[in-house]
Amino acid sequence: MNEGEWPIELRLSPDGRTLTVAWADGARHAIAAELLRVESPSAEVQGHSPDQKTIVPGKRNVVIRDVQEVGSYAVRLVFDDGHNTGIYTWTALRRFGDDGAEMFSDYLAALDASGLKR
Repeated sequence: MNEGEWPIELRLSPDGRTLTVAWADGARHAIAAELLRVESPSAEVQGHSPDQKTIVPGKRNVVIRDVQEVGSYAVRLVFDDGHNTGIYTWTALRRFGDDGAEMFSDYLAALDASGLKR
């Protein structure tokens, strides 16, 4: 990870629906709680291989309740549905910020293909 890709600020919106990350290189991303929840880096969601990934429906209104530091390399997000096992490294958060629109589009397509709802 380049020096400019370190977060200098993480701010949770008052309603818990958006995590805003400001980066040392000047980039700023507002990342939806729904995307962070449904694409959580946890084994519960991602599995232990790509074919084990779970499509998580019904999270349109999910809220982040807490942001907990994990050393100097990541945060743990605690969601109002009880999910709290994902460790979001700075690299992962940057990917959510940079590629979030595509990730969300892929998620919606996967929901549709499975007959599931947000």
